Order: sequence, then C-alpha cells, then structure tokens
Amino acid sequence: MKAIVCTAYGSPDILKLKEVEKPIYKEDEVLVKIHASSVNAADWHLLTADIFLVRLNMGLFKPKYPVLGADIAGQVEAVGKNVKNFKPGDAVFGDIFECGLGGFSEYVSVSESALVLKPANLSYEQAAAVPLAAITALQGLRDHGHIQSGKKVLINGASGGVGTFAVQIAKSFGAEVTAVCSTKNLETARSLGADHVIDYTKEDFTRQKKQYDLILSVNGYHPISAYKRALAPGGIYIMAGGSGIQIFQALLLGPWMSVTGGKKLGGLTAKSNQKDLMIIKELLEKGIVKPVIDRQYPLSEIAEALRYFGEGHAKGKVIITLVNKDKA
Repeated sequence: MKAIVCTAYGSPDILKLKEVEKPIYKEDEVLVKIHASSVNAADWHLLTADIFLVRLNMGLFKPKYPVLGADIAGQVEAVGKNVKNFKPGDAVFGDIFECGLGGFSEYVSVSESALVLKPANLSYEQAAAVPLAAITALQGLRDHGHIQSGKKVLINGASGGVGTFAVQIAKSFGAEVTAVCSTKNLETARSLGADHVIDYTKEDFTRQKKQYDLILSVNGYHPISAYKRALAPGGIYIMAGGSGIQIFQALLLGPWMSVTGGKKLGGLTAKSNQKDLMIIKELLEKGIVKPVIDRQYPLSEIAEALRYFGEGHAKGKVIITLVNKDKA
C-alpha cells in the first residue's frame, strides 16, 4: 500500500510517498481502507518538532511513528474475531492518535474503540475533517471550561480547524459566543453562529473593557497575563493551541497564576474518546455542527498541504483524499 513516511524531523520536504506493507489486523482490531484524512496541528508539531516536548514524548532524534495522520474516514475491509461493533463494508471515521497515528496511508489497523459509524449525511472528506478538532473543542469547552448556557465565551482563532467547531459547539450549549479571527473570515464566523466577531488585525480583545467567563484560545498569541485580564471574575482560560510561547506559558505559568485572583488558567491536551465522538456525530446528523473545509489535496501532494497548513491561515480543515470519488 502507499503511505507518506516521515523518518526524521524537519520541513514537509522530507516526507516521502512509499510502498509499505499493508497492516495485519489483530483479533480486536479493525482494518480500514482510508478514503480521506485531514491535517491537524499535531501533525505539524510531530513533523517539525517545533515544540521540544514533541521530542521528549515522541522520539528524541526521529519520530516514534513514521506515518502521521490522526483523522481518518473510510470503509471497514476486515475485522478481528473479537470485534463486536463493526463489520466489513461499514463506513467509519475516527481519531486514531492513541493508536499510533497512520492516517496518511491507504490502510490502517486500529482498535474498534477509536472508530464510530460515519454520519450518512457527510461525505468521507467531511467526516475526515471532524474527529481530533471537534473532540478538542468539545473537551476544551465542556470538561476544562465548564461551559454553561448564557455564559460569555470567546474563541481566539475561531476560523481554524478547532475554532470553527468550537464556535458551533459553544452555541449548542447556549453560550454567548465572540469569535476572534482575521478580516476575511468574519463572515464565516458569523455563519457558524457567532454572536459577536472581532477582527484581530484591527482590535485587541485583551485591551477592551469587556470580559469573558471562558476564553478558549486555539491560535495566535497573547501573553497569559493579557488573557487573565480579559477574564471575568471566576473566569477560565484554556489554551488548546497557538504559538510555542503560548503553549509553554499556559502549561508552566497557568497553574501558578491560578492560585490567586479567582481565575483559572491552563492548557488542554485532547484525549481520543469514542463517547465524545458519538456526541459529535449526533450534532453532525442533526445539522447543529458542520465541518468547514478549506482545501483538499491528494495523498501525493501532502507536502504542499502541510506547507499551506503551516502558514497558519487555513479556514477550517485541510483534507487529504486517498480514494477517487468515482471509485468510492
């Protein structure tokens, strides 16, 4: 089978399209023929090792997993004898990060706990846009942000992969949502349900008088002290992405700054979760949440896809297609 192989840290140019052995599924695994995948910030960090923690957790000198890609959507080709919930022919999607990645390939063999049946109203490309980004948004807002109806929520980086889901999920909880993004993406944020929009090229929300009960930051950069200033009494700031400095400040300074002042500041590392993906699936099926797709690239052009993603201006998700629609 074909796969994109990464044997060292570096730029997208080091990625190679190679023929590798088709995975052999175990008794409790599902073999999936991948129709589409998507690019996430995790793929960029694991490729470039731009955050040193990547090397500590995923290999000091080279990537622990040579085939990146956490999001998949495809068709079940075979199942192990202990698999109970899937059968050959099922259309599925899932976040396979905890299974060792592998989404940038034609096949993958993963635990059935990483997968959910694909919503019938979504294409494989649309489904591939969902898992990691939507789960990150849900866990950030619900589990870490303790979101409630009527609360004032700000999403910084609202036009990206996680951000577009965060706006919609926050609205599903009944929150009053302010979306922060660039000029060209303001209308997209409004179309996703944002009550207010802020153009970060013209305004700095951390220097305005308005304060928020919850700030979820998934892109950009402000000093953590600025985020704290923008929080209402008892407010919560959650970092779910952004610059390396922003990540380190949230992880290292956040707990210390949360000790006084009644405001909580910290970071989020999303965890693959089948139950949460089922929740997202229901929202997708009801039309409450929809994926936003910026561009699509074939597997052979994944270097170009990652370069575009690395520029930091993608609106929604960047999709990798592996099966021609006419043959799907």
